Amino acid sequence: MANMNTTVRFHRDEPVDLMKEFTICESFSSEASPYAVALERPRSYGAMVGDFLAGQNLLQRGATVCELGGGYGSLMSGLLAEYSHLVDRVCMLDLSGRLLRRQRAALEPWQNRVTFIQADIHDIIAALKGVDLLIVNEVMGDLDTLTGLDPANPTGEAKRVISEYGLKVPEKGPFCLNIGAIRLVEGICLRGIPAFLSEHSCDPIVPEDLRFLEEGLALDSFPREIKLHHHSEYTIRFSHLVKVAKALGRTVRTGALLDLVPLKRTADLRMIFTMRACSTERYELLYELLDHIREYRWMVIL
Repeated sequence: MANMNTTVRFHRDEPVDLMKEFTICESFSSEASPYAVALERPRSYGAMVGDFLAGQNLLQRGATVCELGGGYGSLMSGLLAEYSHLVDRVCMLDLSGRLLRRQRAALEPWQNRVTFIQADIHDIIAALKGVDLLIVNEVMGDLDTLTGLDPANPTGEAKRVISEYGLKVPEKGPFCLNIGAIRLVEGICLRGIPAFLSEHSCDPIVPEDLRFLEEGLALDSFPREIKLHHHSEYTIRFSHLVKVAKALGRTVRTGALLDLVPLKRTADLRMIFTMRACSTERYELLYELLDHIREYRWMVIL
């Protein structure tokens, strides 16, 4: 029997602590992060995302940028520290009032150009106007996920999207469907706003020179549960989102988050990962980072 996993009550009502879960954004929240030992040069995640967006011509002078679910404000703070000369206005939208207060403090240096809105992503997406770029980073796993679906007889909204977009489902069940992420992509496409999205993926892409990271990694699976403090998130099947966006007439680019995060391609990376070599603090940090980031994927909707 199908059920809906939702995190709305958790994010709206509970004091969210992002340090109880591993996120790429908070791992590289500043240049002083201990994980920076993995990088070619110390950079915050927000700065790395800014580099990528500028390189994709998505971040241009005079831009109005909206981040959906901005966490502690670390991504936007890092982006503005490097690219505030290109950004005129910022909108931070979040379901959690507590997180919005954290974002307000993090973005205080740019307070004259930032607006904070407490709202649900799905309630606000249709009302967004004058936005040049949406950023949705490590958020989609929190959105509604249908669980316990029967591939032979999906019902309701699952049946609609599977049929309408020709989405692949497993031969045997039960399986999970990222219905909230699909709704979000539908909304973004119908609004015609360019967007950058990233999240844990259940169909990851691994860069050619890091193929050793595929060891023990499911490359073509369906959303799995990640149990966290007082709630569960689900990995994202990006191939579903790509099909939805293309069916709605949008151009899509996608790849590994490792495309954005310039790791030092040192000779010991393979050894650290394949042998689980954690004999030093540096090796421990590198292994933890590699084990997580290998699952992450990015997607740009144009």
